Amino acid sequence: MPINEVVLSEEQRVELSTIAQSRSLPAGYVFRARLILMLAEGASFTTIKRQLHTTAPTISRWKARFLESGMDGLDTHHPGQSACVLTPALRARILSATRKKPTDGSTQWSCRKLAAVLGISKYAVHRSWKEAGLKPHRLERYMASDDPDFECKAADIIGLYLNPPRHAAVFCVDEKTAIQALDRLDPVLPLSPGRAERHGFEYYRHGTLSLYAALDTASGRVHGKTTARHTSREFVAFLKEVVSRCPRHKQIHIILDNLSAHKTTLVRDFLQQNPRVHFHFTPTYSSWLNQVELWFAKIERDVIARGIFTSVSDLARKLLRYINAYSANARPFQWKYSDPTRRIRSNEFTQTGH
Repeated sequence: MPINEVVLSEEQRVELSTIAQSRSLPAGYVFRARLILMLAEGASFTTIKRQLHTTAPTISRWKARFLESGMDGLDTHHPGQSACVLTPALRARILSATRKKPTDGSTQWSCRKLAAVLGISKYAVHRSWKEAGLKPHRLERYMASDDPDFECKAADIIGLYLNPPRHAAVFCVDEKTAIQALDRLDPVLPLSPGRAERHGFEYYRHGTLSLYAALDTASGRVHGKTTARHTSREFVAFLKEVVSRCPRHKQIHIILDNLSAHKTTLVRDFLQQNPRVHFHFTPTYSSWLNQVELWFAKIERDVIARGIFTSVSDLARKLLRYINAYSANARPFQWKYSDPTRRIRSNEFTQTGH
């Protein structure tokens, strides 16, 4: 009898036969039991390859393991990756590497990429990032104001929000320009269970318009007007509408940005004719100080972004309908500033003129 021939004891044959007929054991284990039984019966490699759909190296490997270790040789053992202990030194190494740019030319790290470079588990990288609040895939943009009078202007405007003058009206005014009246060429597929509303990719432009808005900071109500253009002439006409809606005895404070159309000769003439109107310009690159920008973001989400407009007049009608419905149940924005001493002093320490 050849040395490398598979010979089974009665006990091994019974055990292998039981495994080979099992429907609950792992398929790989059943396969190996059938392979050893066929070898013990003298089947050729060609026959085993055809019936078990395997290869000669696989047959040779499991035959050698059975001859060496018996039934124990048919078990598989995967030691897996050694445990990675996240020590303070390793955590510091991960965070330090994260703040450096990858050397492969990419702009940010991924868990797997950094783990491969450091030779550690990606789970250690993920855990370190999570504990430190690092998200290399995220990017945020900012714009720093270069206005030398930033603090005085910001404190003046914040003072109008937090401590407005008595017997005065405060409005946040701005224009949203070039709003497109887009009409979809394909029908809209409505919302249904398991499927979001879908719009066709192609659209048709019917034209554009501009929307002027004045937000009353005390009540939250909005007065709006649509125009075909956004020049100083339209701006002054809108201001006249805002002034006409206020009692004659009230002072009017208007918060607005530094657009050139807000500082023309027509605007200066309007201010001379209406001495009770006072302008408060936001610092450069600081439109976030104007509360009407919050409202513009809301109308963009609610009406414009997903709207379908068959004409410019249809766009204007839907915008004004939304403004009327919003103003009927309006509430003022709750403006808060967490720490005025950190960057901006309170307006009570600043000469604001009111």
